[in-house]
Amino acid sequence: MRLRKFSSDLLVCFSAAALVVAVHPADALAFDPIAWVTGDDTPKVSPNTLPYKVEFDADGVDKTAVQALKDVSNLHKLRTDPPADGEMLVRRAQLDAEPMLRALWGSGYYDASVTIEIASVPLREDGATAAQKAEEFRNSGLVPIKVRVAPGSLFKLRNISVVDAATMRPFDAQTLPPHVMKIAPGMGASAGDLQAAQGAIVDYFRAQSYPLVRARDAEPLVDHRNRTMDITFVIDRGPRAGFGEVTVSGTTNVDPRVVQSYIYPAPGDPYSPDQIARIRKSVLQVPAIQTVRVREARDLNSAGQLPFTAEVTERPNNVLGASARFSTLDGPSLRSYWQHRNLFGGAESLRVEADIFVPPRTNQSALDTLRDFGFSDLGGRLRTTFIKPALNGSRNDLLLDGMVERDRTGGDRYGGYESERATASASIRHRFSDTFSAQIGIAGDVGRTTDTLGTVDYHLVGIPVQVSYDTTDHALDPTKGIRLQGFAATYPDWLGSSVSFTETRAQASVYRALDESARYVLAGRVAAGSLFGADTALIPANHRFYAGGGGSVRGFRYRSISPLGPTGEVVGGSNLLEASFEARIKVTDTIGIVPFVDVGGAFNSGYSNFGEEMRVAAGVGLRYYTAIGPIRLDVALPINKRPGESAYAFYVGIGQAF
Repeated sequence: MRLRKFSSDLLVCFSAAALVVAVHPADALAFDPIAWVTGDDTPKVSPNTLPYKVEFDADGVDKTAVQALKDVSNLHKLRTDPPADGEMLVRRAQLDAEPMLRALWGSGYYDASVTIEIASVPLREDGATAAQKAEEFRNSGLVPIKVRVAPGSLFKLRNISVVDAATMRPFDAQTLPPHVMKIAPGMGASAGDLQAAQGAIVDYFRAQSYPLVRARDAEPLVDHRNRTMDITFVIDRGPRAGFGEVTVSGTTNVDPRVVQSYIYPAPGDPYSPDQIARIRKSVLQVPAIQTVRVREARDLNSAGQLPFTAEVTERPNNVLGASARFSTLDGPSLRSYWQHRNLFGGAESLRVEADIFVPPRTNQSALDTLRDFGFSDLGGRLRTTFIKPALNGSRNDLLLDGMVERDRTGGDRYGGYESERATASASIRHRFSDTFSAQIGIAGDVGRTTDTLGTVDYHLVGIPVQVSYDTTDHALDPTKGIRLQGFAATYPDWLGSSVSFTETRAQASVYRALDESARYVLAGRVAAGSLFGADTALIPANHRFYAGGGGSVRGFRYRSISPLGPTGEVVGGSNLLEASFEARIKVTDTIGIVPFVDVGGAFNSGYSNFGEEMRVAAGVGLRYYTAIGPIRLDVALPINKRPGESAYAFYVGIGQAF
């Protein structure tokens, strides 16, 4: 069997199966072939029950109000569970009358009336006639039920006021801007809109550092003659306060000082609900912590501050995991890992990770059959990472890292490089806040690289520095915020490096939701890098810059975009520039499509004159959203590919592309 054909067929089968489940996730779990063919979920006639069909005659009522009627109606909700006899059917209908009337009031129809007819008989209090008529349909047909709604006029808001409970005087526009409530005179007097307005007022004052704000009962005044409503919201703001002392509870094996180091508001800082949400997100960065709940005190302390408690639960110490990736250009990859989340009781994380992959060959020969496969065609990586968070209860973390790797890039006429290396590093990271951190350390890298320029045996000792700023809301599926990352490492000869040079990299990504439910999200990414201090040919090939691949310019082979050497093969560049743009569109709650454009290139000239042509690709992706993150399938087409390069590429993974 030819490996290329097998891999492509496997990908098509996987994609088709994923598409079937994604389009009809509910049907995949509970499939009724008869209902699927007929489109009818109404129960069939039976001698033992009285199945029925209910219709709503609600002309003049808006769709939202009709849906509210259905939401409170047992006749509608239980239509697939018919009663045993006419008396039970009448009782079910009688219980619907008052909730449906209240639903209409809640939608602003305060003069509405509801009449329920069973078998054309208006429902009366005893319902005896209606029950008798319903029995005539036993084992012969569905009992017709009609809900007739006379809505009357939609009542409109007239006067809206929000008063301070302490003085019973209205808040001025500076204290409470009118736009906060999102209601105005002339709008429909919907109970749902009024409740949302009251909640918005409370949220606004909490955001202004009034943590004890309470809303008393609203005072509506309905004018049936003029079909209007006046509404007064009474708000007890309470005192303005800051954060008080924090207490950590729920830790049994983890040092609570570690959890406290991830809580950044200090006593006296202004209170805000946004900070509470950020505390939850920050504490969950500790791998040993599974859940966190922030409970606020009911009263202020003697200093006028609001104490709070972070209640946490711990994860199991040991975890095993595995994953698989596939690209039609770059081949398959398998990954497995073991992690201990609390090695010494201080939330220390020890992670051992192994990757096995089959990279393309650097030359033009193809791996077409199993007989062609040899040990040299196998790539691998073994990595060990140790993190000791919160050194002595501070916001400083110790990071240790070690790796051995055998890698190769290539797969077409433009070649690539082979690399064997071992690395080790030790760093101290300081967390300035939940969004900003910086680290510095020392790193060593010993290895050999081979490409068309020759073989470089090297040993490097350097000082890496890294900064990170992240305000996004989700690691795998961000919908708002920005991410900024910067890295610089210098490898001077006075530290023992065989070649002295400096490398820098920077990346920024921005995410913006166009609607409140984040069904439409725009995402953009730019990245740049530079090498200086030595001739490019003297720098190890795996430290030079290349573009292309799933995390770079999709549609082009991994690390295939770079300057070409004297034999026409890629050799890497001293500069890098990339950009990506995506429009993430949710078609349903679980299915999304993502059109995207990627552009990038590596080159040896300055940024003002690229020297080498930038490569452009476009495509579309399919997303299946899960609780963990989206499952991603991207199809990318290179726009200005070079002769001999593939015309398309597929990528499968978990999480957004960036």
